[in-house]
Amino acid sequence: MTLRILQPADWPRPRGYANGIAAQGRIIVTGGVVGWNAAGVFPERFVDQAAQVFANIRAILTEGGAEPSHLIRMTWYLTDIDEYLAGQRDLGKAYRIHFGAHYPAMAAVQVARLIEPKAKLEIEATAVVPL
Repeated sequence: MTLRILQPADWPRPRGYANGIAAQGRIIVTGGVVGWNAAGVFPERFVDQAAQVFANIRAILTEGGAEPSHLIRMTWYLTDIDEYLAGQRDLGKAYRIHFGAHYPAMAAVQVARLIEPKAKLEIEATAVVPL
């Protein structure tokens, strides 16, 4: 696959995400993935929900013949940005368990609420698989 990180030379290096990625191949797009398990049960803690979201995204990627290294974009919708910021260390550990050290272009936005009342976050992901 052709994948190139887009990092302007005079910009500071991002930590945990890429400013941009250029890629060619077959596109896989997820809907908004929440942190419930196969039984529809949500963990209470934000980081535990995030870990489940990562596992759910990984399952969708696998279903589409993709790997974590094929991720090019993630958009995070959070109900509490402070909860996200407070859990960053554990969040990073959970992320690396599921996706390794591959960091796509990312954005995080706080929202008033999500469709699923118990959801603390929802993530949309885009991957490009080599042809």
